[in-house]
Amino acid sequence: MTTALKICAIAAGLALPLALPFASASAQNLKTGVDGTFAPHAFPNLSGGTEGFNMDLGKALADKLGVEIDIDVTQWSGLLPGMAAGTYDFVLAPTTVTEERAANMIFTEPYLNTDFQFVTKAGAPEITDLKEFEGKVIAVNKGSAYDQWAREIEGDIGWTVESYGTNLDALQAVMSGRAFANVAGNTASAWAVKSNPQLALSYLYSTGKVFSIPLRSDNTELRATLDHALECLKADGTIAELHEKWFGYAPAADSASATIYPGVGIPDLPGYDADAAPGECS
Repeated sequence: MTTALKICAIAAGLALPLALPFASASAQNLKTGVDGTFAPHAFPNLSGGTEGFNMDLGKALADKLGVEIDIDVTQWSGLLPGMAAGTYDFVLAPTTVTEERAANMIFTEPYLNTDFQFVTKAGAPEITDLKEFEGKVIAVNKGSAYDQWAREIEGDIGWTVESYGTNLDALQAVMSGRAFANVAGNTASAWAVKSNPQLALSYLYSTGKVFSIPLRSDNTELRATLDHALECLKADGTIAELHEKWFGYAPAADSASATIYPGVGIPDLPGYDADAAPGECS
């Protein structure tokens, strides 16, 4: 079951339109989807709708492009197959770029870093190196990538990993003192801390990975248009504003949220177009 939302361009006097060089947009309408259970990217609000960083990003893209973007709020498992089948023009849900995925689809330039972030109780000692977690209990969401990673290096670090049914349960373990820290994705951790003054952000483990917008491999013209729109949203400060709104702090100057990349796509990965001419932002 999916919920369709429509995001429209703002009034002509405020919109910042870009040329739309792709035939499929002749009706000025694009179709995409998000996972509506992934806070703070897309999650239910009290009015019965869906809000989050990626929902706001969709609105900003619609405004920049001067188009309507229909968003399906659905399960993550159906998004990439739906795009491959032609149901979606692109996927708005945060998608980690990997070598395997880049071999089967194309990506815009990135808009967020996706790293591992530790969360402790407010006032806990500052951690500047993984080795400083030696002897500590680390709470994780059972079966997650963070659970697997923490257990793989458990012997090297000397910490004890405890798994919980949800990441919320893992955070409760930190607040109750049963665990020293929780580790999860940097954006989810930032949202948890922003929402709970009992918690504080701690050590950030950089994975080198990023979130980007995926498209079918033959949809190069739309990819170029979305890529340019993201660059303009970085240049005018929109993405920085959304970053601070949802994660509680401004993006670092060298982060994917603030960096405008040359060409179109992800440098050094399949599908990257280094020769694409840079566009101008109006």
